[in-house]
Amino acid sequence: MNQEETFKSGFVSIIGRPNVGKSTLLNRVIGQKIAIMSDKPQTTRNKVQGVLTTNDAQVVFIDTPGIHKPKHRLGDFMMKVATNTLREVDLILYVIDADAKFGPGEQYIIDRLKDTKTPVFLIVNKIDKVTKDALLEIIDAYRERYEFEEVVPVSALEGDNVGTMMNQIMGHLEEGPQYYPSDQVTDHPERFIVAELIREKALHVTKEEIPHSLAVVIEQMKRRDNGKVYVGATIIVERSSQKGIIIGKHGSMLKDIGQKARVDIEALLGSGVFLELWVKVQKDWRNRPSQLRDYGFNEDEY
Repeated sequence: MNQEETFKSGFVSIIGRPNVGKSTLLNRVIGQKIAIMSDKPQTTRNKVQGVLTTNDAQVVFIDTPGIHKPKHRLGDFMMKVATNTLREVDLILYVIDADAKFGPGEQYIIDRLKDTKTPVFLIVNKIDKVTKDALLEIIDAYRERYEFEEVVPVSALEGDNVGTMMNQIMGHLEEGPQYYPSDQVTDHPERFIVAELIREKALHVTKEEIPHSLAVVIEQMKRRDNGKVYVGATIIVERSSQKGIIIGKHGSMLKDIGQKARVDIEALLGSGVFLELWVKVQKDWRNRPSQLRDYGFNEDEY
């Protein structure tokens, strides 16, 4: 039997509550950063597709926003993105935090899963934070509530048992075509990833001072004669006080964001980068459909 006849492929959705480590798991599997990571919930706002290609298989992972109760139109968009993927994939990875108690949020997700016929793996993440006995209790509690196809404990951050998870995924894929070129790791354009990397650093350096009322727009991105890539980007916030926090005293915070983002952008693009950042106030942008579209959150696409 030749390779074409034995090649497997499929689409796998990664779902779960905010801040359970979905993006960390995606980055671990793909082997490089394509989804931004933050210790704040609701970091992922769009579907981020990560493509893993081996000699005999291709898996297209879809990292979705954390499932939560929406508080604004941006939240509505994020939930539409997350729940729609349940109907369009071959396998669902439901990621939970081993160190978090079962609550209404988990029950809400399980109720959504009961409406789909797609096979579901329970991925118990952050196992490095709990004892073996506690882990077994968590698994039993979830098995009582839903009939999972597989249960796989992992540590996405440390990489523990991720190989086992991948073997289980490969075992459930069926024969299919190669959807993307072998060297492609995401379906998002470079500009999207660059904007996400800048947003990640802004969330990181401002810590608890800036809520998720922050967006990044790439104004310009081009390679100059000296070989460096020029990136001009605007950080959008909702209030003037937030603008002051992002800029910092004598521009110190904005400089820190730029320096940290440039390191990741250079790794992504494989070349030197000149990064220029601005900060702009757009009041209540998360509730304005026109601005949501301008910033890449197009409800019509979902």
